Amino acid sequence: MNKNDLIVAVATASGLARNDTVKAVEGVFESISAALKKGDEVRLVGFGTFSVAKRKASTGRNPRTGEPMKIKASSQPKFKAGKGLKDAVN
Repeated sequence: MNKNDLIVAVATASGLARNDTVKAVEGVFESISAALKKGDEVRLVGFGTFSVAKRKASTGRNPRTGEPMKIKASSQPKFKAGKGLKDAVN
């Protein structure tokens, strides 16, 4: 399922017009992104938790040349599925 498929499924399930559904889905994505950018956690009970994991700087190797290279510290988005989602899948 891609983003357009999700929009169609939400529009069908909710009875909203497609334009309204696009705004709603985009709004959810933007809200989650903004919260993660601030360093907050987004908990959707029964679905899962979005959070930010910090990665330390490290040294890696260039796969082409084998030379050592520095990898910068970064923040990575992380998702942990909740019980309701796990139960729905299994």
